[in-house]
Amino acid sequence: MKKVSIVHEWLVTYAGSEQVTSKILKAYPHSTLFSVIDCLDEKQRDNFHGRKFITTFIQRMPKVGKHYQKYLPLMPLAIEQIDVSEADIIISSSHAVAKGVLTGPDQLHISYVHSPMRYAWDLQHQYLRESGLNKGIMGWIAKFLLHKLRLWDYRTANGVDHFIANSQFIARRIKKIYGRDATVIYPPVAVDKFSCVEQKEDFYLTASRMVPYKKMDLIVEAFTHMPDKRLIVIGDGGEFKKISSIAAGHANITILGYQPFDVLKSHMQRAKAFLFAAEEDFGITPVEAQACGTPVIAFGKGGVLETVRPIGCDSPTGIFFPEQTVTSVCEAVASFEFNITAFHAGLCRQNAERFSETRFICELTNFVEKKWLEFLEQKKISY
Repeated sequence: MKKVSIVHEWLVTYAGSEQVTSKILKAYPHSTLFSVIDCLDEKQRDNFHGRKFITTFIQRMPKVGKHYQKYLPLMPLAIEQIDVSEADIIISSSHAVAKGVLTGPDQLHISYVHSPMRYAWDLQHQYLRESGLNKGIMGWIAKFLLHKLRLWDYRTANGVDHFIANSQFIARRIKKIYGRDATVIYPPVAVDKFSCVEQKEDFYLTASRMVPYKKMDLIVEAFTHMPDKRLIVIGDGGEFKKISSIAAGHANITILGYQPFDVLKSHMQRAKAFLFAAEEDFGITPVEAQACGTPVIAFGKGGVLETVRPIGCDSPTGIFFPEQTVTSVCEAVASFEFNITAFHAGLCRQNAERFSETRFICELTNFVEKKWLEFLEQKKISY
């Protein structure tokens, strides 16, 4: 029986990459699990069937659950201390350092890449600006550390036998950065947890973590210029106060903060459209909205181009806006209302079902099995 090890980055919440790792575990329930740190609470751990991950020395660092980002310079060293020597197949779930786990010539390493490290590569300048590290002595230290991280990241790509990308967009980034081809297997979306609702109410919805790159502030500001259109905002994060101040005094905008899943689902099902302004590698929430039968108004860049069918396509499920500006968002909302009869809840749901969890597990296990058989054949030839 093949021994499989799964290597994840850091476990501090249950978000997109953790959902993927959870389904990889479902595909390989007897695998050994590794992570740089594991700070999940018991409710979040239910998504991993109660299993705990084998961690690294960073797990014992002070306040690691809240300040794990500060330990990023140590994470390449930490990931290299993970011992997967007993495994035949290693599957890394990587958006930072997981793909750098050390493997040997008689082991097959497949890396499912959510994204090459954005902050170390093409989004470095944006990351430094948003972190206030684009100047001064701390800025130069950050730039030096990111430079060293890039060298390590590029070198460790040689330890991966096969790359899987979560979208064509990320496959192009992998090719650009590592010079390697990647097979696209879209991540699993829990479409079965959502049901399609035909009857919509007269409000728009946006929901996300309130962090800079999600551009929630842009959506809220746009609706301050559209007082006749109602917006409901669900989410929490570092920009909550900023976003709340933008919405202050505008009766058409309601900020609900963090809400449990059932409340989020109810709003997704009833909204006339879901707004999404981030440039994401894949973007799970636009697919979840479509699973509710709700069309999407999104920034037309990144993985969303592969999950939403715009006006002009057969069976459209949304509209793209070309720029992350207030004007562009307002124009997209106006275009949506002009074309609203072109969107149908059932077609949105049908499009979302292309990204189901069952499909993901099937595609992943077929890919791994195929590459394992090829790997064994190559070993026979070499002997």
